[in-house]
Amino acid sequence: MDKQELVTQLVKQLESSARAALSARDAAAAEAREGATPDEKREDARAAHQLASFGRASQGRAKQALADADALARFKPGRLEVHAKIVVGAIVEIEDAESGEGRTFFLAPVGAGMTLTGPGGDGHLSVVTPLSPIGRAVLGKRTGEVVDVTVDGDLREWQITYVA
Repeated sequence: MDKQELVTQLVKQLESSARAALSARDAAAAEAREGATPDEKREDARAAHQLASFGRASQGRAKQALADADALARFKPGRLEVHAKIVVGAIVEIEDAESGEGRTFFLAPVGAGMTLTGPGGDGHLSVVTPLSPIGRAVLGKRTGEVVDVTVDGDLREWQITYVA
């Protein structure tokens, strides 16, 4: 699997997220300027304050997404050997010990929670980071090892079935 293609997809998603946040910021600013008459604005200063707060938060989200995309654009994940330890940049498959249900994810430096498409549109990979519970659990482990992760308050046991 071409990991650089996954990085490119993730950069595009982060850039799209930044554009959406900037659009929300601009919409909040326009609403604050044009959404009410001056008398209405004076009467409802709370609404103006909320729009300003929303605009600042959107600006912050956009700034973070662009910084993440910029850092990720320089990230070059390498190919891992069959029994190598899991590092940032790894593609990892895990299987739930109880249900047998599998999951594939890309351990990236940023972009937690985003979903990427496998090569040729084949399957989906979740993005996890080293700061996430799953990322912390698998970092440094190898194929065949079992990790315990608490998800939504439930302790889950997963076996690492594949690392690339």
